[in-house]
Amino acid sequence: GGNYKMTKTELVELMAEKAGISKAEAGRALAAFEEAVTEGLVKDGKVSLVGFLTLEKKERAERTARNPQTGENITIPARNAVTVKVGSKLKEAVK
Repeated sequence: GGNYKMTKTELVELMAEKAGISKAEAGRALAAFEEAVTEGLVKDGKVSLVGFLTLEKKERAERTARNPQTGENITIPARNAVTVKVGSKLKEAVK
């Protein structure tokens, strides 16, 4: 717990160990996973890994906000964002 952060290199090493494959194969698998998730979000707007995570593309409408330094109103343009919902198994594992 705490402030530990796993790097991509460490993740690839752990994936290789858990899957019994080489680091090179694990690196290619992770890259393929990243590509597939990105493609799924772009194409379908949602990627669901039941019990683990759900990633969903959400449209954010244009809105007005105030610049705290100048006090003037600024317009924040409409954009897409990605939301993450944690699945029940992952929630349970980290509590």
